[in-house]
Amino acid sequence: MSASHHSSPLAGCSVLIVEDQYLIAEEMCELVERLGGTVIGPVPRVSEALEALEEAKPDLALLDVDLGSEKVYVAAEALRAAGTPFLFTTGYDRGAIDSRFSDVLRLEKPVSLTALVAALGQLNSI
Repeated sequence: MSASHHSSPLAGCSVLIVEDQYLIAEEMCELVERLGGTVIGPVPRVSEALEALEEAKPDLALLDVDLGSEKVYVAAEALRAAGTPFLFTTGYDRGAIDSRFSDVLRLEKPVSLTALVAALGQLNSI
């Protein structure tokens, strides 16, 4: 399905992307932009995600769970405290994600345009 079949659910929205794999980060940026969003980042580490959050308040964040030597949970806690919705993008199954975040939507990598649009629809209905 081409992007022309989708509305622009991210039009006017800024999206923080936290992803340590360059090619996957590029794919995520492309998906966000195809849906009308503006990308903050991408950033590969929690420290950089926290810095980005000090500089800008995104409307949404897409977080890779495993950032090499660290997990993304500190950034997820900061987003939750700020009231910013976020999704996990990961190869991990639900059972491998910290139970504090059992309510967070999880998109399996590689993330497709269709899956992202569906997840955004779920976020908007919450």
